[in-house]
Amino acid sequence: MALKHACHDEVIDLYAGVDQPNAERSTSLLRTPHLQLIRLVLKAGTTLREHQVRGEITVQCLRGEAEVSTPDSDCPLRPGQLVAVPAGEPHAVTAHTDCLLLLTVLHRGPEPDQAAPAIPI
Repeated sequence: MALKHACHDEVIDLYAGVDQPNAERSTSLLRTPHLQLIRLVLKAGTTLREHQVRGEITVQCLRGEAEVSTPDSDCPLRPGQLVAVPAGEPHAVTAHTDCLLLLTVLHRGPEPDQAAPAIPI
C-alpha cells in the first residue's frame, strides 16, 4: 500500500498520534519532486547512524533534546532550534531524550524520466 502524503494546501498536524501507543510515529508527511517533510520520533539513546542525503536538509527540534553530528561539528538541539546540513554532508542524529524532530529535505529537480530519490525513514 502506498504511503499517504499530504497535498498542497492541506494542514499537517505535526503532533498527531505521537503520544498514542502503537501509532505511526516516524513518517514522511509531504513529498513533492522538490521537497520532503519527515516527522521523526526517537527514543532517548537512539542514534541514526551516519548517512548522507543528496539534497540539503534542515533538522528542527520540536520536543526533547537531540544532536546532529557532522565530521566538522556536533550541533545540540532543543525545542525551537534547527540546523541546516549541506547536500551530501555525512551526518548522524542522536536523541538525548525522547524527541520529536521535523526534517525538511530539498531535492534537486528530477532528471527527465527520473523521479526524485526517496528518503528512508
